Amino acid sequence: MSLSNQNRVGQALECLKQGLIPYIEQEFTAVYGENWKENAAIRLPPDDHSPEGKTDFWDTSKLLLVMWDNWNDVFRTTLGHMERSLVSELRLVRNKWAHQESFSTNDTIRALDSIARLLNAVSAWEESQHVEKMRMDLMRVQFEEKRRTEMRKKSFQPTEGNPKGGLRPWREVIAPHPDVASGKYQQAEFAADLWQVSLGEASSEYQNPTEFFRRTFLTDGLSELLTRGIERLSGTGGDPVVELQTNFGGGKTHSMLALYHLFSGTPTGELPGIEELLTKVDTSAIPEHVRR
Repeated sequence: MSLSNQNRVGQALECLKQGLIPYIEQEFTAVYGENWKENAAIRLPPDDHSPEGKTDFWDTSKLLLVMWDNWNDVFRTTLGHMERSLVSELRLVRNKWAHQESFSTNDTIRALDSIARLLNAVSAWEESQHVEKMRMDLMRVQFEEKRRTEMRKKSFQPTEGNPKGGLRPWREVIAPHPDVASGKYQQAEFAADLWQVSLGEASSEYQNPTEFFRRTFLTDGLSELLTRGIERLSGTGGDPVVELQTNFGGGKTHSMLALYHLFSGTPTGELPGIEELLTKVDTSAIPEHVRR
């Protein structure tokens, strides 16, 4: 399951806390000695929920506040103006996260980048690399989403440009099916109806297994679907669930009809294209007594 942006920011803030704790303790100890906590707590409000109202320093919000309020006395010697700007920014990020506000992908990428930069500045290398990896992973997700969006847009754009000269009219290249050419074609028969087939009331090209496979071109996708079905029902492999991902009119019903007729008990020799399909699987015959 993929992380939400809120969870990504939360994990990064936890890394920030783990990276800041040793750094803040080191810098305060260098200035105030062993009693550094007393000096750090002067400007911090006590915790209402802690015993005797004592301040808990191991909280991301307070760690950042300690850095901000003691910048000139403690941290200015090791960090610069850019790092102080990061501290200010991340205080806002932490408050936004704590109040369960939503983060856009771009906001999340910026927050992760700022956290990684501050961690890197305080020499928390391991935590910095972990947050940076989160940022790069999110950027890859964003790039893939944009790429898919552009591909969908292009798939719906009309073809532009001038056609090449000398192309023959389509009616001179292909011949319509006899039913169409003779005027006997019924548009209602164009859409396959699995229920009508199960009732035995469909037209012969959908109802009769031999006629169905004679008129059906076994594409790679349909061949793979039938192969998986044979393997599954013969106990030699195959997937228990197959998800058909097609648009409207993409052949989902036709695929189900192919499976329906494949396991109808009709000899494979009477199903055009099926014997060749059987050479690709481990079983030599389609399982009998398949419940459709």
